[in-house]
Parts: sequence; structure tokens; C-alpha cells
Amino acid sequence: MQDDRKQIRSWVMYDWANSAFATTIMAAVMPIYFVKAIGGTDAQWGFTQTAAALVIALLSPLLGAMADRSGNKKSFLRIFTFIGAAASLCLAVPGHGDVLLASVLVVLGMVGFGGGGTFYDALLNDVASPANRQKVSARGFAMGYLGGGVLLAVNLMLIQKPEWFGLADSTSSSRISFAMVGVWWILFSIPLFRHVSEKRALLQGGAIDHLRGGVQRLLETFSQIRHYPELWKFMLSYWFFFDGINTVIVMATSYGTTIGIGSTDLIAALLITQFIGFPATYLFGFLAQRIGGKRMLYGSLAIYLLIVVLGYFMKNATHFYILAALVGLVQGGSQSTARAIYSKLIPPDRTAEFNGFLTFTSRLVSFGGPLVFALVKVFTDSSRLAILAVAFFFIMGMILLSFVNTDKGEREAVRPFGS
Repeated sequence: MQDDRKQIRSWVMYDWANSAFATTIMAAVMPIYFVKAIGGTDAQWGFTQTAAALVIALLSPLLGAMADRSGNKKSFLRIFTFIGAAASLCLAVPGHGDVLLASVLVVLGMVGFGGGGTFYDALLNDVASPANRQKVSARGFAMGYLGGGVLLAVNLMLIQKPEWFGLADSTSSSRISFAMVGVWWILFSIPLFRHVSEKRALLQGGAIDHLRGGVQRLLETFSQIRHYPELWKFMLSYWFFFDGINTVIVMATSYGTTIGIGSTDLIAALLITQFIGFPATYLFGFLAQRIGGKRMLYGSLAIYLLIVVLGYFMKNATHFYILAALVGLVQGGSQSTARAIYSKLIPPDRTAEFNGFLTFTSRLVSFGGPLVFALVKVFTDSSRLAILAVAFFFIMGMILLSFVNTDKGEREAVRPFGS
């Protein structure tokens, strides 16, 4: 059966919607605002990312099991979307000295973003056949780069030229940009909620029934997942390179601020990442379809390793622009390819559960990167050594990926569960 194009377009638009949070709040405006306007430090920002990762880790696997049992991935996605969008709107409130309030709202926003991503990724299996998942996954990330870049460009204009819009200063503009993320996220999520359908579970019942069933299903997954050895190998690799990629995303702007790069240059560099990422992710998906996702994933991780090593020597805005362009070449492609590979290694009737399990495990360890960054900075007083320490995560991810046999893993995924 041919994939439904309308469903695919609607699914892809969610990447366009939630990437506004990733660009404006996770990567660009909020890290600078947190340090310069709120009065926090890059170490405190790192600890905020750690807290968010732990909360998402604790929630995701159980919610995924419940969603699979009830057949309501969209309902759970809707809840997390509203949490993330509401937190984004509320980030317009904190001012100087409100470090705790800003941190709590960022954590809530990241819970909405990360938790929602679990169910969004699981819906990939509902909208795309295995043969098309690589292409559709890449298309989603590409649209995310474009959508996140468009709103970031608007926000940059607001922040750099507040007088054009009748605003007092860049601080007021930054607050409005956070609120705009919330509105954007909700608005462009509507197509997915209206048009994407999912395979419904046969089990009925209330919330308590699904909670109890979700716990039982989760325990079953823990006991039976050993029957998918290639999936386990891939997950182990993923934990490391996801941690590295996540650390680059959430700490890059804070790192640049610390070593003296101006906020205008930092945000402009992130715009470069977004607009290079749009065509690069499409190209990455095309090449992965032709020569294999695993090979392309290797290449992207090698470039990430180069990026953090060069980051150690970075001294000016031009260097940051170059590194931003390199990130744009591989960031979307590496994540979309990993998502597509994983979707083929998991049992087709337990997509939310296994995506929740991946989110749980990856987020459980994803505090490692920001935590290592923060601790190295605290003990050495050197942000350069802190960014260099992130290289460890990419090296381990590449080594572990070499042991994964994806063809064997795809055959294991379609066997009866636990056999």
C-alpha cells in the first residue's frame, strides 16, 4: 500500500512546529538571555539541562507503554505539546535574578519537547512504510531546520532592532520571542493532530487501567528486550553519540558567550546552521537511502568529533561561523538517520513503548555530556577543556556502532515478541 502523502506532510509539519523551541530556547536566545539578563552562569545552564534530561528519562518509558496499550500516541503528544508551549509562553516572565524560575520553566519546556518527541517519533511507523522511513525522517528534520530557522530569523530581527517594532530594548524583544515560540509550536502542530491517524490498540479501559497495563507492558519489555541483541548494540552506541550531539546543541551558545563571542554573532551562526541544515538534511537522507544509513552515520559522527576538537581552538566569530556550518551539514542528517535505523530495529506493534524506552535510557545518560562540561569547567575554570571533553562521547559512539548488524536487527524486529 502506498503511503498517504497528506499524513506524511502533516507529520513533517510537527518538526517545523517544535523546532522553534530547539532553536530559540534551547540553542540561541535563551542561553544568552540566561547568562546576560537573568544573571545565571554556563555551569547553571548545564545543570538545568541535566535536570530536564532526568525528568524526561523517568517519564518516557512508562508513558510510551501506556500509549501503545491504549493506541493514543497522539493524545500523549498533544499533552506534551501544550506543556512545552505553555512553558515557552511563561518564559516571558523571569527577569534579572530569577535564575530558579527560569530554570524550572526551561525544564518544563524541555520535558514538553523531549517527551513529545517520543510519541512523534513513534508515529513515524504509522505514517511511513519501512522502505520510506529514511526519506520521511530526513524530510521531517529538514523541515525542522527551515521552520526553526525562519522563526529564529524573525526573533533575531526583534532582538537586534527593537525600535523597529516599538519595543524598549533587546530584553523586551527576547521575552516576546519566547512567547512567539509557544504560539508557533501550537499553531503548526494542528495538521498532525487533525490528519495523522494511528493504529488503534484493541484494549479498552480508563486511565488507571492503562497505567496498570503500561507498567506491566514496561516490565515485560525490560525482561524480553534481550531477545533483540542488535537493537541493544545500536542503543548503546546511540546513548553516547546522542549525548555528544545534545551537549553541542545545548552548550554551544553558552560556550561561545563565555569565550567572548558577541550575541549577534552567536545567533547569526545558529541561523547559518539552520539554513545549511535544511538542504543538507535532505541530501543526507538521499545518500543514506543509496549507500546505507550506518555509513552516513559514521561520517557524521567523525565530523562532530572534528567540530569539538576545533571548538577547543576557536577564538573569534569567524571560527564560530565555520563550526556552525559544519554542524549544519550533519546535525539533522545524523539524527534523522538514527531515527530511521531505530524504527526498523523495534517491534512494529510496540513503537511508542520502544521509543519511550530509548528516550528513557538516552535521557537518563544524556545528563552526562552537560554534566561533564559543567564539572570540567568548575574544576579547571576552562570552557575550552570542557568542550574538548565532549569528544569522548563521539569516539565511544563510533566504536560501538561498528558492532551493529542492521540487517540482522531488522530480521529480529519482525519475529514474535520475546521469541
